[in-house]
Amino acid sequence: MRKASRLFEIIQILRLAKKPMTAAVMAERLEVTVRSIYRDIAALQAMRVPIEGGRGIGYIMRPGFDLPPLMFSIEETEAIVLSLALLERTGDEELKLAARRVNQKLAGAVPLPLRQAMENKALYAWGTVARAPTGLDLAIVRRAIRDERKLDLRYRDEMGRASERTIRPIALIYYSQTANIVAWCELRQAIRNFRSDRVEACTEADAFFRGEGDGLRILWTQSWTEKPTAANA
Repeated sequence: MRKASRLFEIIQILRLAKKPMTAAVMAERLEVTVRSIYRDIAALQAMRVPIEGGRGIGYIMRPGFDLPPLMFSIEETEAIVLSLALLERTGDEELKLAARRVNQKLAGAVPLPLRQAMENKALYAWGTVARAPTGLDLAIVRRAIRDERKLDLRYRDEMGRASERTIRPIALIYYSQTANIVAWCELRQAIRNFRSDRVEACTEADAFFRGEGDGLRILWTQSWTEKPTAANA
């Protein structure tokens, strides 16, 4: 790790720490020697970064110090570039547009070396691109998850059987072919998965399930025995 990146990481560690951090702990996390940490702490203090403490007792950061935004390493920038590229493979049109806006904002804000890492087109996400579902807008589902609002669905299962469902959506799972809505189904009185490409219509209900979302997600994760599918809708 280059020294500039290491200094940044030390600041991040101390900003987020809830108790004094020893040089040994930071050295292990950053995979450097304890002596290097001592030198780095001294360098930061010389730059008037408000770090207090000493050898053997650990170091803390005085409140009120913050870093400029968007200080990413090359590797972190590459992780963002690839993540945004993966969003282009989903059928969520709103998220695709948001990913392009994020790319533009980052490219305009980060230093030149990081901007070059974003724009060199060396990282690609390849494979099947999911089609946008025709019976619903995934943005509505994401908003309903955030607002803990019920949705009314007209759904057709894999056998072609149609049904009307009122659901409490709690998660979205993005696959290469489609997206699955994870929800508490009021018809089945259980957690069910609904393939978005089998939803024929979706409207926001006039009812909410506020305060229940976290509990339903815990129930869902406790039920994991296999890869979630839409077969149980």
